[in-house]
Amino acid sequence: MLTRRNFIKINGVATAGIGLGLTPKWYSSSMPAFESHRPKLADRKFTSKSVEAIIQKVKADIKDPEVAWLFENCYPNTLDTTVNYSEKDGKPDTFVITGDIFAMWMRDSSAQVWPYLPLIKEDPALKKLVQGVLSRQAKCVIIDPYANAFNEGPTGSEWDTDVTDMKPDLHERKWEIDSLCYPVRLAYNYWKISGDTSFFDENWQKAGKIILDTFKVQQRKNGNGPYHFQRKTETASDTAPNKGYGNPVRPVGLICSIFRPSDDATIYPFLVPSNYFAVTSLKQMAEMYSTIGHDATTAASCRALAAEVEAALKKYAVANHPIYGKILAFEVDGYGNQLLMDDSNVPSLLALPYLDSLPVTDPLYQNTRRFVLSSSNPYFFKGKAAEGIGGPHVGINYIWPMAIIMRGLTSTNKEEITKCLHMLKTTHAGTGFMHEGFHKDNANDFTRKWFAWANTLFGELIIKVHRTHPDILQKTI
Repeated sequence: MLTRRNFIKINGVATAGIGLGLTPKWYSSSMPAFESHRPKLADRKFTSKSVEAIIQKVKADIKDPEVAWLFENCYPNTLDTTVNYSEKDGKPDTFVITGDIFAMWMRDSSAQVWPYLPLIKEDPALKKLVQGVLSRQAKCVIIDPYANAFNEGPTGSEWDTDVTDMKPDLHERKWEIDSLCYPVRLAYNYWKISGDTSFFDENWQKAGKIILDTFKVQQRKNGNGPYHFQRKTETASDTAPNKGYGNPVRPVGLICSIFRPSDDATIYPFLVPSNYFAVTSLKQMAEMYSTIGHDATTAASCRALAAEVEAALKKYAVANHPIYGKILAFEVDGYGNQLLMDDSNVPSLLALPYLDSLPVTDPLYQNTRRFVLSSSNPYFFKGKAAEGIGGPHVGINYIWPMAIIMRGLTSTNKEEITKCLHMLKTTHAGTGFMHEGFHKDNANDFTRKWFAWANTLFGELIIKVHRTHPDILQKTI
């Protein structure tokens, strides 16, 4: 069975799903240069007039034909290939697959539709699609707040043998803080952009209270709590130690995350970027409960927990680096142990401004940024093809385009942004799409031909550059 970790090599190229009957029918490696790689109109899952208009507008302002082509292929990839929209009981319902895995990750599904949010006010159909994602996510949280990925229905999973409390609706049950933060981020910004509060119904409010309670339980002030996870595997990062409860922590106010956004196990369970993300999400929930729900009690609980976690981050998450000074650790345990690294997935230390968790001008963030984009970060790789952050999920020397994109999204330096675009342009291996990871010395050695989050995120980067630094796109990159 295909998982995020599995990939095979064909003709020296590492690919996910190819040869396993999962090659998307819209994908071809033999099309003429710069001919659209999008599915034919009749084969697209969802078509948005406003998205199509943005594609035409932005593409016309991109001088580099290859970058324009990448944008046209990537930006609509989520809508073209991964959304399954329907209506249940008269309400929108949207199931979003990751791409080559037919399951809905709470994180990915939020991130995949995120770049379309600015268009929902002018596009009622797109607005309903996002409403459907919010509704589906609320139902998923109610089914199990500890699960990271869900089936479209109660079909069971290849991971049913995992030693945890699996349910037929779950694809995988790895507890990751960000799985509960991303739906909050999507809901909050949907509300702020559209002004529509109808999503904040009884179901969503129930889910929000479950999120709050789960965060409190995973502070582990009263024991480990109910969550545990073990898997029979030869990959150490695919399971959790100590009978599935993870490595020990000292309760200091931070929230445990037994797995990272990469779906790899944490070493020290207080995952710093995810705790920062949780602070942001709790503040957003407080505002929604207060302003929309008129629920002062729940709003106050959200604010109190946000303040507690924020104070603990200031006390325990800061490390003194011999080169970069005060920086943020990636993981801590409350005992004084700190892991200094960054991973390619989001939330990451690099991505904190993108998630509205730290200002890009914050000196602590800038020191941390210099660290994670240097050889001092054990997962920063520099080779003949490119430089960038990877992680243990794919392995040593594999750079993730997502991390290059995030570097561009969080940069205020035009030369750095141009450098990121150039690396992305020259490492898609002729496919016209972003991948999960590629070898630092050979971009043809890559994982996952169909990874919608990375594709749509690339589109988001181009749109931001088009808005803030249009002159970058007026030249060959």
